[in-house]
Amino acid sequence: MAQLFFRYGTMNSGKSVELLKVAHNYRESGKIVILFTSSLDTRSGKGKISSRIGISDSAIDLSPTSSVCDEINNNPDHISNVSCILVDESQFLTEKQVEELVSVVDILNIPVICYGLKNDFMNNLFEGSEALLKYADKIEEIKTVCKFCNRKATMNLRMVDGRPARKGEQLQIGDSEYYSVCREHWYSPNMKKL
Repeated sequence: MAQLFFRYGTMNSGKSVELLKVAHNYRESGKIVILFTSSLDTRSGKGKISSRIGISDSAIDLSPTSSVCDEINNNPDHISNVSCILVDESQFLTEKQVEELVSVVDILNIPVICYGLKNDFMNNLFEGSEALLKYADKIEEIKTVCKFCNRKATMNLRMVDGRPARKGEQLQIGDSEYYSVCREHWYSPNMKKL
């Protein structure tokens, strides 16, 4: 029986590389996978899933108004031949899109694995993450360590002009201005180590 997975982690925890590894393993077994990513994240180009370690793959980019079911139906691979659907940057999904993924799992019996952030730099849930926490059959954490100590990173720290940002737009795509940190260092980052 297929399931909906939500694999979350902080920035720099290896979510994209994990997704690309899973896609590779399915393909090595001769299976077909569909990859999705958010149209909001264009750091590596439109419709690209890239890892900081240098591997990448093409994906269908979803905008907030995209229908997941329409995109699957428009895919050249017949849906009955698809073994798994993988979604990167799933925090940017809408609740409706997550509900569509639930239908893919429950009606089409195709497993769906979503990778993304759970919380933003203010420690608020993203819409997609909140929906995945409600609907996922399995929730798994991808772990990494705090930039400032050896504890597990659970928060995303956004830096602006060398200072921690506590307010601002939730959706700000970036890279070097974000740090994975533990709760203590989210509240009080060690500015000497920056």
